[in-house]
Amino acid sequence: MDQRLPPVTIIMGVSGCGKSTYGAALAQRGGARFIEGDDLHGAANIAKMRAGQPLSDDDRWPWLDRIATAVNAALADGPVVATCSALRRAYRDRLRAAITAPVRFVLLDVPLEELRRRVATRNHFMPPALLESQLATLEWPGADEAVEIVQPPSAPNPRPAVQPPSAGSTTPDT
Repeated sequence: MDQRLPPVTIIMGVSGCGKSTYGAALAQRGGARFIEGDDLHGAANIAKMRAGQPLSDDDRWPWLDRIATAVNAALADGPVVATCSALRRAYRDRLRAAITAPVRFVLLDVPLEELRRRVATRNHFMPPALLESQLATLEWPGADEAVEIVQPPSAPNPRPAVQPPSAGSTTPDT
């Protein structure tokens, strides 16, 4: 089984799905550089989310550009795993266009009640009340996007995956 990672893997999904945990584990297992997308939000975005206000497209574009810039800079050292909600196809398309290497997106699909439990019990700048707006914004990837949909092993009562993980290259032992 080929365990090599593609040049760029972006772990995506709504708040509380486990992007950071999953992405860090995948990067460690694959010897990749890990980029935490939340660390690249500007102060205005963080303040807006802390105040319970969802981000607009205009808020997100510069953040997506910072993620792409960080990924491109890190590519000199080898594979990169990054986290980004990438909720809309336009956001994923922007990242694909700006990143200079092939990008593989992995959507973490976690049951709604588990998402609610997670966001209610963590210390994060995004309050639990914004989960619903993220779910409303999420555009499920189309078949033409080749997004891998994974249910993390840590999610209780997992539903059958809509699309099975590939031969292990993006499924860390979590």
